[in-house]
Amino acid sequence: MKFECLEEYKYFQRDLCSPEKITFFNLEDYSSMYWGFEMSGKRLMYKWGNRKKLLFLCIIFIALIASIIFILSKPSNTTIYVATNGSGNFNCDGSDDQIEINKALAYVAENPKFTTVHLEGPNTYVISDSIYIGNETILEGDSTAVIKLEDKADWPLEKPMITQMDSAGNHDINIKGFEIDGNHDKNNGKSRGKGYHNLIYFLNCENIQVHSMYMHDSHGDGLKVVKCSGIKFYNNRAYKLGHDVLYVIYSSNIEAWNNEITCRTNSGLRIYNTNHVKFYNNKIDSKGEGGAGIEIQKIGQSTTMNDIEIYNNLLYKTNAAGIWITGYGPKYSKDSAKDILIYHNKFYKTGTSKGASWAGGIVLNGFQNTVIENNKFDGCYGAAIAHKQVNDEFSAPGSGYTTVVRNNIIINTQSSRAAGEGYAIYNQLKNTHSFILENNCLSGNVGGNYMDASSTSDVKADSELAAKLNTNGSLDKDFPWNEAMCAGPQMSYEINESVVQTEQEEGFATSFKRVFSEFIRTLKRFFLSLSIQYEKVDNLKTALPLIASD
Repeated sequence: MKFECLEEYKYFQRDLCSPEKITFFNLEDYSSMYWGFEMSGKRLMYKWGNRKKLLFLCIIFIALIASIIFILSKPSNTTIYVATNGSGNFNCDGSDDQIEINKALAYVAENPKFTTVHLEGPNTYVISDSIYIGNETILEGDSTAVIKLEDKADWPLEKPMITQMDSAGNHDINIKGFEIDGNHDKNNGKSRGKGYHNLIYFLNCENIQVHSMYMHDSHGDGLKVVKCSGIKFYNNRAYKLGHDVLYVIYSSNIEAWNNEITCRTNSGLRIYNTNHVKFYNNKIDSKGEGGAGIEIQKIGQSTTMNDIEIYNNLLYKTNAAGIWITGYGPKYSKDSAKDILIYHNKFYKTGTSKGASWAGGIVLNGFQNTVIENNKFDGCYGAAIAHKQVNDEFSAPGSGYTTVVRNNIIINTQSSRAAGEGYAIYNQLKNTHSFILENNCLSGNVGGNYMDASSTSDVKADSELAAKLNTNGSLDKDFPWNEAMCAGPQMSYEINESVVQTEQEEGFATSFKRVFSEFIRTLKRFFLSLSIQYEKVDNLKTALPLIASD
C-alpha cells in the first residue's frame, strides 16, 4: 500500500495489488479510522492525566490556603483585642474604658511576645483618665473605633488623653488607625489653647509614630512632644483642635507628611527650638479661626535650627500666615538660626483674618539665609512674603538677616486692613532685614510688587502670561516657572471653596480591605484562643481572660 499526494485531496491510497483501485481521503479522517483503537486509548490516558493534574492542583491550592492561614495566625500571637461586645480579650462597657485599655497595654508591656493592642470598632471608648502606653507597643484600632473624653472632665492642665507609661521616657511607640474625639462641646468650661485635654503627649521619648488617625474637637494639641527624637506624624486628619495639631518642643528628627488639617485655635504644624525637620505633602486650612498653617519658632541661643525643609504643601485660607517663622529673645548666633528651605508649596488665599497683622503667605524674621523658591502664591492677603515682627515680644536680636526669594510665582495678592495693601514683597523690617529677589514672576498684586524691596531680574507678567499663571497645573516644560506652577502636594487634592471635607467616602477598595481585615482578625482571634488555652501567665489567674468593666 502506498500513500501519494494530490492537490485536491490531502492524500490518496493506491493498492499495489490492484493499481487501478484508488481511494481518496483526508489524512485526519484516515488516522482516526486506522488508529481508532490506539487513539481512544490515548484519549483515555489523556483524560486520566487531566484528572491527576486537577487533583494535584487542588492539593497545591489546599496547601497554599493552609500555609496562608498558618502565616496569618502567627502574628495573632502578638495582638490583644479590646471590644465592647464581649468578643475581645478585654471588654469595655462605655464608661471608664481606660481601665480595660490600660490593662491590655500593661499586659503587652509585661509580656514581650505581645506587641499590639487593637481597639475593635464600631465602638466608642469613653475615658475618664489617661491611657498609658509602654515600649515597643502598637496601639491601633479600626477606623470606626473612637476614644472619647468623658463629658465634664475635671482634668488638670497638661493631663493628656494618651501618654507614656514611664515618666522617664519610652521608645518605639506606634499609634494608628482610630479616632480620638476631644469632646470639646461637652467640656465647654475650659479654655482652648491653655493645655487642657491634649490628645497625645510624650516627654523624653524616642521613635514615635502617629498615623492614619482622625483627631477632632479638642481643647488642646493633637500630638505634643517635648525633648523627643524620631517623630513621624503622617496620613492623619485633624479637624478643629484646640491648639496645635502637631506641637514639637526641644526635639529633633521630625517628619510630618500627608496630613489634612483644619486649624481652629493655633497652628497646624509647629516646632519650637527644634531641628532636623521635614514638613511635606500636607494640606492645611482654617475655618475662620486659628493662627498660621505652619509655625517655626526659635528663642535664645540654646538650640540650633539650621536643618528645616518645608515643601510640597498646600496652605489654603489659613487665618493668619500660611507659614510664620520667627526668631526672638536673647541674642544668638545667626549660625544657630539659618538655612530654612521653603519650596514647591502652594499658598492660596492665606491670611484671611482682617485683624491679623501677621496675615499673608510667608511672614518671617530672625532667621538668616532663608531660601524661598519655586512656590506659587495666589490671592494671599496683605503680602505674599513679608519681613515682619508680630509684636514686641517677637523682636529678633541684632541685624543683617537676609532672605532669598527666587523663581516664585506671586499673583493676585489682596489688601488687608491689618497686614498690608496687597504687596508681592513687603519689608517692614528694612533696617535689620533684607531680601534678595531673583527671577520671580509677578502679576495682579493690588498694592504693587514691592514695598521697601527691589529686584532687577523679576518679571512682571503681561496679559498673556498672566492668563497662563492663573491656570492650575503645569505648563510647557520649557516654561520658566513650571516648577512653581506644579507646586503643592504631590498627591491628588482638590480645593473646595466652601466646604472642608472631614469624612472619607468608602470606595470599593476600602470596603474590600475592611471586610478582608475583619476576616483576618477573626482568624487571628481563633488562633490566639488556641495558643493561649494552656498558657499560664504569672500576673493573671488565667491566660488572657475576658475581662469586663465593673
